[in-house]
This record gives sequence, structure tokens and C-alpha cells, in this order.
Amino acid sequence: MSNSNSFIFLLLALSSLVTVHSLTHSSDITALLAFKSSLKSSSIPPNSCLATWDFTTDPCSEPRVTHFICGITCSGDRINQITLDSQGYTGTLTPLVSSLTQLITLDLGENKFYGPIPSSLSSLPNLQLLILRVNSFSGSVPQSLTTLNSLRTLDLSRNSLSGPLPNSINSLTSLTRLDLSYNRLTGFLPKLPPNLNEIAVKANSLSGSLYKSSFDGLTQLMVVELSENSFTGILEPWFFLLPSVQQINLANNSFTSVVILKPVNINSQLVAINLSFNRIEGFLPANFADYPTLRSLSLSYNRLRGPIPWQYSKKGSLQRLFVDGNFLNGSPPAGFFAGDTAVSGSLGDNCLRSCPVSSELCLKSQKPASICQQAYGGKKPRS
Repeated sequence: MSNSNSFIFLLLALSSLVTVHSLTHSSDITALLAFKSSLKSSSIPPNSCLATWDFTTDPCSEPRVTHFICGITCSGDRINQITLDSQGYTGTLTPLVSSLTQLITLDLGENKFYGPIPSSLSSLPNLQLLILRVNSFSGSVPQSLTTLNSLRTLDLSRNSLSGPLPNSINSLTSLTRLDLSYNRLTGFLPKLPPNLNEIAVKANSLSGSLYKSSFDGLTQLMVVELSENSFTGILEPWFFLLPSVQQINLANNSFTSVVILKPVNINSQLVAINLSFNRIEGFLPANFADYPTLRSLSLSYNRLRGPIPWQYSKKGSLQRLFVDGNFLNGSPPAGFFAGDTAVSGSLGDNCLRSCPVSSELCLKSQKPASICQQAYGGKKPRS
């Protein structure tokens, strides 16, 4: 039986159910019927949640012993949550899901939904969690989603979404967590929602510089994950001085410079920074050592030169330091190799001299002298 014929059959069953003894609101039952009918029946295993959605019984009736035993929750006569199990359900997301106007959670993660994300989701005024991660949704991120004023979590990661981020995404004033990683998004980073705690847009094709205007007012932002994109330009001091930021990952981009100021009159909470695999030139910023809680600093495989600042070896909180794959010269600070030092990481593949091979930091060999001389304009690097 085709999906359309199945839907007609289920609608007939619904009509008798609703008129006789339905507890669940009729529009919600219609939406659930359309939701299930939009999926390939062959992708619904016998032991799955959706297999128990038998519309000969009322979805919200209790107790749920054999029918609707999982996948939905109700509040009175309205469906307020759809949370599917990860069974590989295959099909499209019906626009009729917008009839579930009391929905708080829509979690379809780790299945095989495909096609566009319905713009009609904007008709869900109470939606707080929208989780569509690890599916095959395509097309753009609907502009209409930015009208969901109650939305707190938006996770569309690991799909096939393309195009730019909606310019009005900052209208999501309740949003605290945004994850759009592993898609095909392009364009610039727009102004972000003001109450974000976490942003992750890893492994896309975003480009341009990071502008202060995009991050204005983000006093609660703790995690910034923008690695594996095509960002360029200078990383300016304001970025590292965001008042609540703890973790920054900008690895695998094309940044060319970083400017760091001391965190004066700011109680910096920065714990981890990863700027590896960029095109950053110049000297290692000594001011990183003035961030009181910094434990992990990664600047591997850039174009840095000059000595390693001695301040790094005096920083008690630093536990991991990766600066391999640059053109650093001179001798590494002796403090790294003191008996009470517990810094791990790598100083290898540089132009350093006297890096003790007995230290884990120096296990990776240094560059050949010829490459180092070429990097320093034919002059022998300082030893």
C-alpha cells in the first residue's frame, strides 16, 4: 500500500476515533498521522517507537501499554513533545507538524530524514528544542525559524544544508545553544543571538573576517567552535576578551594574524584556545601567559617565528602547549624542563636549538637547517 493510500486509510480510522472517544486534540492526531505517513513504512522496524503509533487508539490516553508507548508525550489533550529513537526512519518532515502548536520539543536526531526543513515550523510558538542532527536535510536554513521566540536549542548539525545563515538569526533571543556543524553553509557570520552560551558551526564553508558586531552583547558566550571553515583576516583582541568565553576553537581556517592584549580589569575565564592550521604570521604572543585560567594553547602549523616567550614556562595553569610546525627559533625556555613542570604537547618541527629529546615536548624532530635558513631570508636562525 502506498504512503498516500495509507494516509487516506488512517484518516478514515481517525474520523471514527475522534468522533467517538478521542482525548487528543483532533488537529494533533491529524499531524501525527501525516508525520508517520511521510516516512517509508519499510524504514519503521517492528520494535521501534513509531511502530507503536497505532491510530486505532488515542495517542494521549493512559496507560500506554501497547500503543504510543514512546516517541510522544502529552499535556492534557495536546502533544507537547516528539522525541524519536534512532532507528533510521526515512522520509520527509511533513509541514503539517506545524499543527502541533503546543509542541515544546521536536527531536528527530540520528535518522534519515531528507528534503527541506519546513518553513511552517515557525508556527510552533512554544518550541524550545529543535534537534534535527545527523539526518540528510538539504536546502537552506529557513529564515522563518528566526521567529521562534521560545527556542533555546537549535541543532541542525551533520546534514546537507547549504547557503548563508539567516541574517535575522539574532532575533532568536531565547537561544542558548546553536549547532550547525558539518553542513555546507557559506557566507559571513551574521550578528548572533544575544543569549548564546555555545555556538558551533564547525566544518562548513563560512568565510570573511570575524567582526565585533557579530558578537556584540554576547556576555554569556562560553564556547566558540568555528574550526574547519574559510575565515580570514586578523583575530583582534576583543575576541579573546569576551567576558564569559572559556573555549575557542578556530583551527583549520585561514587567519593571518592574532593580536592579544592583557586581560586588564576583566575576570577572564578562558581555558582553551586552538588556532592550529591557519596562516598566522609574526611572533608568539607573550600576552597569552597573562590569561589566568588558560590551560591549553594550540598554535600548531602556522607561520610563526622568533623565540618561545619565557613567560609561557612560568605560567602555572598551562598544561598543554602545541606550537609544532612553525618556524620558532632560539632555545626553548628552560622552565619547561624543570622537574616539577607538567606541561605536555609539542615544540617539534620548528627551528629550535637545544630542545632536549628526553622531554615529551621535543620528541618530534626539528626542521632541517636549510629550511630554517630559507625561512629567515638566508640567515642562520638565532640559536
